[in-house]
Amino acid sequence: MEEKKKNNAATLEQVKKEYQKPCMTQEQVEQMKQRIEEARAEKQKKAANSYMGRKIAAAAAVVVAAFIVLPNTSENVAHAMNQIPVLGGLVEAVTFRDYKYDNGKHTADIETPKLSVKKSKTDQEDSKTQQNLKETTKEVNAEIQKLTDQIVTEFESGLKDKEGYQEMQVKHEVLSTTKDYFTLKLICYQAAGSGAETDYYYTIDLKTGKRLALADLFVEGADYITPISENIKQQMREQVSEWNFEKITDQTSFYLNQDGKLVICFNEGDVGPMSMGCVQFVISNKVIADIRK
Repeated sequence: MEEKKKNNAATLEQVKKEYQKPCMTQEQVEQMKQRIEEARAEKQKKAANSYMGRKIAAAAAVVVAAFIVLPNTSENVAHAMNQIPVLGGLVEAVTFRDYKYDNGKHTADIETPKLSVKKSKTDQEDSKTQQNLKETTKEVNAEIQKLTDQIVTEFESGLKDKEGYQEMQVKHEVLSTTKDYFTLKLICYQAAGSGAETDYYYTIDLKTGKRLALADLFVEGADYITPISENIKQQMREQVSEWNFEKITDQTSFYLNQDGKLVICFNEGDVGPMSMGCVQFVISNKVIADIRK
């Protein structure tokens, strides 16, 4: 009898342990995150082709949302997801807020990412860079929150139209995680009848801790506008039949890819018909070799 009680107690303890286990293992969380990124990449690919492609991808995003909502339903999974930030040397990006709404006609999935600075390995090493990084990430976070707050406000205002339809999505992606640069891309898609995507790029120079401007990449006083613009025109002639582009400006969006190459970015309608979607042009190193720092 005593032995039976011990066995029952052991069984009960085992059941309790099983019950308290996370509903998903760390490996499962990693796999889920990979599926989310793959679905997001597929959505962006389709979105660049046509408006109909965007609508199909938006439907796929509903499936993605079903996975994303999991961290809100399990404390253990949410904790696990928080332990998987996107790393970029001294900077990391995590989702700070995820606003969701869906009543069949009005759909929103608006992520607000937040950048944070990882602690330096030594107390004295790059203390100035660390301070600059803290100020820069604070500035970027404020800009992103203001933008996403405006989108949420606009969406909630649109809810007053009982007969209308609207869809709003804001996602983020870390484009560059090299030892020198960190780039966060904010992808904003808004649709009410027709749809449009607008992308924002935030690049930080990890050597200085400051935001990187296009001019910072080139020798002081050098004309980088002309060679880059001419190269983009050449690529346009080879790739598309209809475009409207004269030259870039200091405010033109850009980032440096994992290979260190300059990528110039345009939103829908900036340099051609809306059907082109958001377009990017990788600038050959040969084009700017003589003026690049």
